Amino acid sequence: MDIANKSETRSRMHEDRQDSTVIFYITDNGRALAQKLRGRYPRARIEKFGADSLPALWNECTTLIFIMAAGIVVRTIAPLIKDKKLDPAVVVIDERGKFSISLLSGHIGGANERARQIAEFLGGEAVITTASDINHLPSIDLWAQENALAIEDWTLVPHIGTRFINNGALRVYSELDLTLPDQFLRVADPPFADIVITNKRDVYRTSLPPSEPRCPAHACRVKGQLYLRPKNLVLGIGCNSGTSAQEIEETVKNILHGHNLSLLSIERLATIDLKSKEPGLIDFAKKYGYEIVIFAPDDLNKVNGIAPSETVFKATGAYAVAEPAALLAAGADTLLISKQKAGNVTIAVAELINHKDKEKWEGKESERQESSASPIHPCTDSPDHHEKIYIVGTGPGSIEHITPYAQDAIRKSDVIVGYGTYLDLIQELIKDKEVVSTGMTQEVDRCKAAVELAESGKTVAVISGGDPGIYAMAGLVFELLKSRPQSAITCQLSVEVIPGISALNACASRLGAPLMHDFASISLSDRLTPWDVIERRLEAAAMADFVIALYNPKSRGRVEHINRAHEIIMKYRKPETPVGIVKGAMRENEAVVITDLEHMLDHDIDMQTTVIIGNSKTSTWNNLMITPRGYEQKGKY
Repeated sequence: MDIANKSETRSRMHEDRQDSTVIFYITDNGRALAQKLRGRYPRARIEKFGADSLPALWNECTTLIFIMAAGIVVRTIAPLIKDKKLDPAVVVIDERGKFSISLLSGHIGGANERARQIAEFLGGEAVITTASDINHLPSIDLWAQENALAIEDWTLVPHIGTRFINNGALRVYSELDLTLPDQFLRVADPPFADIVITNKRDVYRTSLPPSEPRCPAHACRVKGQLYLRPKNLVLGIGCNSGTSAQEIEETVKNILHGHNLSLLSIERLATIDLKSKEPGLIDFAKKYGYEIVIFAPDDLNKVNGIAPSETVFKATGAYAVAEPAALLAAGADTLLISKQKAGNVTIAVAELINHKDKEKWEGKESERQESSASPIHPCTDSPDHHEKIYIVGTGPGSIEHITPYAQDAIRKSDVIVGYGTYLDLIQELIKDKEVVSTGMTQEVDRCKAAVELAESGKTVAVISGGDPGIYAMAGLVFELLKSRPQSAITCQLSVEVIPGISALNACASRLGAPLMHDFASISLSDRLTPWDVIERRLEAAAMADFVIALYNPKSRGRVEHINRAHEIIMKYRKPETPVGIVKGAMRENEAVVITDLEHMLDHDIDMQTTVIIGNSKTSTWNNLMITPRGYEQKGKY
């Protein structure tokens, strides 16, 4: 295996490692700080420091945080350090949380960023010593990673980095239209470049089959040029049943080499569904971390301009496999390499459209459909895989009542979408975010905006007060997605609902234990539900002796609804039935009243209030409501 393949394999091993964090402590003060850090890293494990457990964790974890003296850490990890592309990020913190030191794997491992996060969270100072950072220059390896560029020869990175520090700039030749940092100076001809960005194996080789390169090694160009490989090649592939991974790999390498293309630039494989479980193909893809995109024969047969093969059609139901699969998965019109067959393997190569060409391609999609050509497969129509919506419950609103997982989702998001009042309560979490805020009755607009932003490639957090699945935003997001035309939905869009403390939970905790037995929650708002339906539900819940929680009990435009609800419930409950009235639960303006059903309407009730009406067994004690679960009947106390 050559250097390029080794480095790429190592890099993928690091990426495939489970994203996990362990926080080590020695003293009680260190443990207290570790527990505080769980608020920033909710999935982190906390362990008392022991050198014996470290070797296994070194290979399992992406981040190790040590709350102790740096000397202890250095002596312990020294025998474990192997490779910057494999070693976990190591951060050292003093017990007071004053300094967060990025000790190892600052760029690729992410230790620099973790140190900054920890310092911001604890109100301390990040200590970063990597040369590019202290000289305010972009990191070459991190910039490459952020732009999905594979580094071909990692041994050159330190040399190019030193050249960067000494000169304050690097010359870059790029065959992609990338936005470069200010310190990267674009050059028009590769011989003058320190960094070459291309999918060609040798940018100086100008003819096929290969002839003498126009610029032999080091003869007329900068010494020690670093190749960065864009992930922009799609390999359409077909193979006979039982073809080994080794034969597939050798064929791919030979054909790419003959056409002066880099193996490191392959982004995905594409084939027919018949080959989706072919062991050799799966093993080859797994070895290099390639995604396999699958197409049905009908999709492949709709692609125009492909020479048909009756032999292939009899075997697969498609007139061709490699060429149409490559075109569809790349969203391209032309092939870089037309069908090449060697032994049991057939491949074709297309280049992924870049972002500037994407709108042009999408504009052609309708033309393709009209001419019976296949549109891009809905699960592979974009090289981006970042479409994500978090629907986050923020509970009563204050930071301490938002789960660590919800906080983490908000921090991961590019855009925050929500009702202004809820966003005001979480300002410290969203101060550096793009924010989309609308009024109280504009829920549909908020959710549409969230979906559109996510489909543009951004990670979006939709904020709901309380729990997002209770009278909130989760259902609306799913309803919008469900109602959209199938052609408008990208399979890459994922939605995660993150629960929060609902008004039910918050108010019940202030009242004691009113929800210990069966209960029903009913909103008195008829903005979306007809009032006659609400009345029937009130009647049924009261008759069935449920504890009843009333949401949205009264507004300026609905002053009579709470009166009618009271009237219905009074038909089935005694006047002395305990009632809890909670306004602004767990917020600064919180007000809690325990009264009875007869006098319920004597108290202030508005849209910020939740009313909980007990059942026939609910009682009060020490100014608390208690609905028995039934333990007394079992002789449990």
